[in-house]
Amino acid sequence: MAFKAGFVNIVGNPNVGKSTLMNILVGEKLSIITAKSQTTRHRIMGVVTTDDYQIVYSDTPGVLKPVYKLQESMLNYSESALVDADVVLYITDVLETKTKNKFFLDMVNRLTCPVIILINKIDLAQSQEQVAEIISEWKKLIPKAEIFPVSALHKFNTENILDKIVSLLPENPPYFEKDCLTDKSERFFVSEIVREKVLTHYEKEIPYSVEVQVESFKEEADIIRIQAVINVIRESQKGIIIGRQGQALKKLGSDARKELEAFFGKKIYLEIFVKVSKDWRDNKNRLRGFGYDVTGMS
Repeated sequence: MAFKAGFVNIVGNPNVGKSTLMNILVGEKLSIITAKSQTTRHRIMGVVTTDDYQIVYSDTPGVLKPVYKLQESMLNYSESALVDADVVLYITDVLETKTKNKFFLDMVNRLTCPVIILINKIDLAQSQEQVAEIISEWKKLIPKAEIFPVSALHKFNTENILDKIVSLLPENPPYFEKDCLTDKSERFFVSEIVREKVLTHYEKEIPYSVEVQVESFKEEADIIRIQAVINVIRESQKGIIIGRQGQALKKLGSDARKELEAFFGKKIYLEIFVKVSKDWRDNKNRLRGFGYDVTGMS
């Protein structure tokens, strides 16, 4: 049997479970998972390789109409995922309005590659009849798509998705080495783990005003020494993140260190600083410095 390999790109609106599904399909936690929307800001690849196939998954930011340049970059990642896909997984759920961000749905409808629609959170459906009705409505919206009801939270029907994906992969040699898990650097995952703790620990606008940059990553025989900076857009946010007598930042750092030690399997020494970078979300140079794609921005 010929080896199969391809790019399977995960797209959809914010907060429908894209990152949860990506992590389940890859078998590793690569993407941030929180109850807050717009948590994924980059396009994150996860590679699964067996003796018979290699699947290169991409998690992408939730589709939205941009308000500032950061969101322009996020939308670019989502749209680019439609261009180079061998298979597109469009994630929706039983709660969202089906024609939300119709401009993106129209793009999905014009694709020539296979499209699989995953209707997530079916454990929240009121009845089987409701699920059947939702499937019927999606079939009208994207007629060529195959549709699977799933529950990422309970890992319902995820094995069937994998079987379907493998059946649709083209015959190709592998794109990555067998032991490769992702295209992202260690520094990237440090910044994402610290940012996830910001999303978990703080409310309101704070998580959406924060970008984390790793300034130093030094791996020694028995320890990794890391210095990271949390960038915020206002002085008042800096005070909130640090907290009274530094207690909030200390708690965040402790939680991030524990997760980093689990991720790297090694002792971590973590220092976190907080800096005000007023316009980072709307500044091309700052966004480029944080690793965002600013191609085509004015």
